[in-house]
Amino acid sequence: MTPRILARTVALTLLLGSTLASANEALVLQTDFGLKDGAVSAMKGVAFGVDRTLPLYDLTHEIPAYNIWEASYRLYQTLQYWPKGTVFVSVVDPGVGTDRKSVVLKTKSGHYVVSPDNGTLTLVAEHFGIEAVRQIDEKVNRLKGSEKSYTFHGRDVYAYTGARLASGAISFEQVGPLLPNKVVEIPYQKASLDKDGTLKGTIPILDIQYGNVWTNIGDDLLAKSGVKKGDTLCIRVTHQDKLAWQGKAPYVSSFGDVPDGQPLVYLNSLLQVSVALNMDSFSEKKQVFSGSEWHINLKKCD
Repeated sequence: MTPRILARTVALTLLLGSTLASANEALVLQTDFGLKDGAVSAMKGVAFGVDRTLPLYDLTHEIPAYNIWEASYRLYQTLQYWPKGTVFVSVVDPGVGTDRKSVVLKTKSGHYVVSPDNGTLTLVAEHFGIEAVRQIDEKVNRLKGSEKSYTFHGRDVYAYTGARLASGAISFEQVGPLLPNKVVEIPYQKASLDKDGTLKGTIPILDIQYGNVWTNIGDDLLAKSGVKKGDTLCIRVTHQDKLAWQGKAPYVSSFGDVPDGQPLVYLNSLLQVSVALNMDSFSEKKQVFSGSEWHINLKKCD
């Protein structure tokens, strides 16, 4: 082989290798497993067993045990910042081994979510739309030798199917049969604005590290209410229709706009109305938490 042909061969090999590597989409894992044992590592091992070049990342493994609602929110919070084609595997699955469906949802934004259809897909479906839903065909898309296992579908079905989809080993059409364009949804109070200027919503999640309270009330509704920076808001929080906390706080740009330990209302990173204490945990101090049964009302004080 002449030096010129050899150089062309090497260049072509490098080009093909680059093309193949770039064909892999990112695989992002979310679970309620924690990192105290080998469960997450086993899922990653399965994924790398499918393709050792697979870009593999963590969303979180600290979802509270069995908390399907929080899994739904963390997907919604994160998915929009990942490139089209990214495959998410979300495993918060208290019904593992039962007749709940194992599915892959393709959003209208071009992302994929591999998950039990148990409510996890509620907010992704609502905010990003459903392009299609397919049920995982476990006769094809299941880790070989795992057929007798009924309690670790995160490893045996979801990580395996997600890795095959992200690596290009299978197409979306090869996941399994097409289902109707709907998923199991967790009911919750949608954000609204009353005629008297009262903003109503739910507390879907906490900014858990700092104890800030995030609502599902967007900046668009806040603007329609007529609230402006510097206004004082009267706040009422209920849990299961019982009063949990009420008080007042100014609407400001950021935490340092009020003294340490004082309450404030601000827009979080998703441009949703949130309540906090500067340099302290609002959730802990006021015993306000999150979930579909936590509701909040805010109105400019008279």
